[in-house]
Amino acid sequence: MRVLGLISGTSHDGIDSAVVDWSLDNGVLTGVVEQAGELPYPPELRARILRALPPGRVDLAEVCALDTLIGQAFAEAAVQAAEGRDVDLICSHGQTLFHWVEDGRVYGTLQLGQPAWIAERTGTPVVSDVRARDVAAGGQGAPLVSYLDLLMLPPRWGALNIGGIANLTVRDAALAYDTGPGCALIDAAAPPYDRDGALGAAGEVRQDLLAKLLEEPYYRLEPPKSTGKELFTPDYLPTGLPQADLVATLTALTAETVAAEVRRHDLAGVVVSGGGARNPTLMGMLRDRVSAEVTVSPFADEKEAIAFSLFGWLTAHGLPATVPSCTGASGPRVLGTITPGAGPLRIPEPVAEAPVRAVLTR
Repeated sequence: MRVLGLISGTSHDGIDSAVVDWSLDNGVLTGVVEQAGELPYPPELRARILRALPPGRVDLAEVCALDTLIGQAFAEAAVQAAEGRDVDLICSHGQTLFHWVEDGRVYGTLQLGQPAWIAERTGTPVVSDVRARDVAAGGQGAPLVSYLDLLMLPPRWGALNIGGIANLTVRDAALAYDTGPGCALIDAAAPPYDRDGALGAAGEVRQDLLAKLLEEPYYRLEPPKSTGKELFTPDYLPTGLPQADLVATLTALTAETVAAEVRRHDLAGVVVSGGGARNPTLMGMLRDRVSAEVTVSPFADEKEAIAFSLFGWLTAHGLPATVPSCTGASGPRVLGTITPGAGPLRIPEPVAEAPVRAVLTR
């Protein structure tokens, strides 16, 4: 079954896509990645998204407009990604605008990007609103990508994604959680981002400020836990420092909070994906803060889009896509809602047993 996965993450810079042809044989799920790419948001739409994020305030008219405009942008990304291919299903994450967390509990999560625009434009059924069911079952709604990580990681390895927020999956403990800011604060200090880590490399890490930032209570919470730009807003940034020093210190904050979790779980290695993996200053600081014996390896940037393609396949086959020990949900859940395409909605026969291992090929 060929499934197109679509997601825009917490960096809010564009829409990642991956077309994967999935097949299951004797418990091994093989995914042939046929396409992977990114479509940047139009600048005016990205600006509206950023204005709507905390601490910004918008009215329901703007929420309605963003739901439509993001949906149309996702529809365009779907058309471009699926060009020349017969796609059976699309799974769209949409764009997270708010993640409602109080005292460590998630009460709701809001992703915009109306799937009807995707279904209308492509004629293909769309799985969407993927996080809500896990939240309704008492989970964090994140990190969902842990399902794919656990199917692929070897023993004593972890998977780290550094987007706007950083999250870590630990294979042996079957845990996954947000460690804290990934690139969110760095981007806020050096918009739209610190290209090639140049500012972080040029600045001085202010150890007194770093120590103060590390006092953030979130870091001491036990997993499962999740966070977002609702906590790590631009208002989080101190003022009065040279920009290079501020960026260097924020880069060190991300590296240290991630490295602390790698050390905590005594990992032999981590595979790293997301925009932060393309920041050599951040990656250098991370390697400096973990044991010399820990292998730090890059992974495909499109991992989250591949994961959402997988979630679409799982939902279509009646299989849960959550790991309760990772999200905190009361049990595994089949995720998402389905918007029919142009023709009758045809769902495959349910699969009796979930895959025990996943292999990706190109």
